[in-house]
Parts: sequence; structure tokens; C-alpha cells
Amino acid sequence: MIKAGIVGGTGYTGVELLRLLASHPEVELKVITSRSDDGTAVADMFPNLRGRVDLRFTAPDMAALKQCDVVFFATPNGTAMHMARELLDAGVRIIDLAADFRIPDIALWEKWYGMTHACPDLVAQAVYGLPEMNRAAIKGARLLANPGCYVTAVTLGFLPLLQNGVVSPSGLVADAKSGVSGAGRKAEVGILYSEVEGSFKAYGVKGHRHLPEISQNLNHVASQPVGLTFVPHLLPMVRGIHATLYARLEKPDTDLQALFEQRFANEPFVDVMPAGSFPETRTVRGSNMCRIAVHRPQGGDTVVVLSVIDNLVKGASGQAVQNMNIMFGCAETAGIDQIAVLP
Repeated sequence: MIKAGIVGGTGYTGVELLRLLASHPEVELKVITSRSDDGTAVADMFPNLRGRVDLRFTAPDMAALKQCDVVFFATPNGTAMHMARELLDAGVRIIDLAADFRIPDIALWEKWYGMTHACPDLVAQAVYGLPEMNRAAIKGARLLANPGCYVTAVTLGFLPLLQNGVVSPSGLVADAKSGVSGAGRKAEVGILYSEVEGSFKAYGVKGHRHLPEISQNLNHVASQPVGLTFVPHLLPMVRGIHATLYARLEKPDTDLQALFEQRFANEPFVDVMPAGSFPETRTVRGSNMCRIAVHRPQGGDTVVVLSVIDNLVKGASGQAVQNMNIMFGCAETAGIDQIAVLP
């Protein structure tokens, strides 16, 4: 059994990790930390886990975490980097769901995240955890950077187009919408129910923290710098991301449907829908699936890709478990093959 610990178990990604790992056939949950809720039974805070998780939240204790095979950091940006070295030295593998190890360019990371990086030398050792793009490297990872939620939906949608050079790398547009759980489990005026219900707005138009991560991925796939406009929006719902992606076609004879179907044919968590489809966020709610549809309006030179994920699963905790499965040689679908919840 894989002994797993979670640092930061009371946020949305933390409880989603608990839900998934509690039913994983090859995982034993050992440690769940929370400074503010030290001593509280997990099932008292999250009754959906009654009878499935018998642990109590504890204050972070390095001695206990070092007894784990893998530690997940479901913490705010800037936390994992202060604890990573000691755990790695003890032979523990790390999966960080925050952004501490996602961007190798330290100056760029510090610019976007507004803090000094505590262990820049470890960033170079980190493996970026998007399985559909980096599966071979993930197998040997000791320190894994789990991708951002917007990043996952956008990267997967553009991946076949840029990888095969069928669209212009300049002028890419990602128009993405997220449910409020993407902002985390906290009390802020902008994400209160009475503030978001019945409304819809863009934010971060000048620049969002996921922009450099998305650009980094697309640059790598295209083997050249891309031009990307990324605009996120807040939807009045709890879960889900819908990314509408636009690119200009440079190879007009390309069979776009076949291109996407062939690229993702062996990916267990990417569903390329039939031509003419319109994926909905509700069809991935609670699942680790990314559903994609590709369109070419009026047969013109614009490609439109629709990409939907659950931001807490494929966009965070589910993808983290998928990466753990690859790292430890488990079946890639273990613990995360749930069918989406409808209605």
C-alpha cells in the first residue's frame, strides 16, 4: 500500500483528495494536516467521509510526514517550497497542487506570484504533471508540479493543433470560464453567493497567474513562442471549467476530427466527442475526464475547440492522483475512474 499524507486537508482540493484517495485500492491515508483545525475529526468537518476516513486533522509534523511514501500539498502558493527539501531528503515523493514548482523561470515566477522563491534549485528537478504531454518523465518523478486548472483545459484543447503545426502559433485565444470553487475555500466578497448568483463576469484581463504556465506549455508543444490572449471568467456555479479556444488554420485540408481522435485515442481521461458536439461542464462533474469537441465554423480558416473539465478533479486533485498512479506504477485509472454526476 502507498502511504499518503496531505498537507492542507481542509480546502476544496484537500477534501477532493480525501474523497478520491479514500476509495483508492492501493492507498492508505496516514496524515492530514491543518493548523487551524488540529484535533478535529475529518468526518466532523466533511460528513460525506463518515465511515471512510477515520483520521483527525493534525498540525504539520515533519516526522509524521516523513513516514509517508508520497505527500500531497493542497496548500496556497508558497507553502510547499518551504517544506519540500526536507521531505525529499527523507525519500518522500511530493505532488504539489499549487504553483511553487510549475515555472522553471524563477524570475518570471517571482514576478507573477509576488514572492521570493525559497528553493529555486529544486524547481529544475521538478517534473511537470500533465500526463497527456509528459507521461514518461512523470514515471520517475520525485517532485511533481501538478498543473493549474485553466491550464489543463486550455493546453489539452490546443495540443493536437500545435503539435501538428496545423494552426498559426500567433493569435491564439483562450476564452475560459470557471466555477467559484476555483477561488478556493475562503470568505471573500467577490465569491459570496449573493455576489455571483445570476451574474457573469471576466477578470484578470490584464494578466492571470495561469497565463505564463499556459504559454510555457504551448511554447513547448509548438517548439516556438506562441501569441496567446487568455481571458478568464467567473461563472455562478460551484464546479467546472469551459474553455473556448480559437486559432487560425494554416493547413486547410486537415481532418480536424481525425486529428483529435488520433492524438487522444489512448488517453483514458480525454474524450473527443463526435463532430458537431457541444460538451457541457455537467458531463464531467466529479470526474477526471476532459471532454473536447472541435469545430470549423462555416468551413473557414478559424478552428474552435471546446474543452470542459471539473476544476477540482482533472483540474487539481484527480490529476494529482493520476500522476501518483503513474509515479508508483499503479493502473493510471485507479481511484479516479468515477462516472460524472448527473443531473
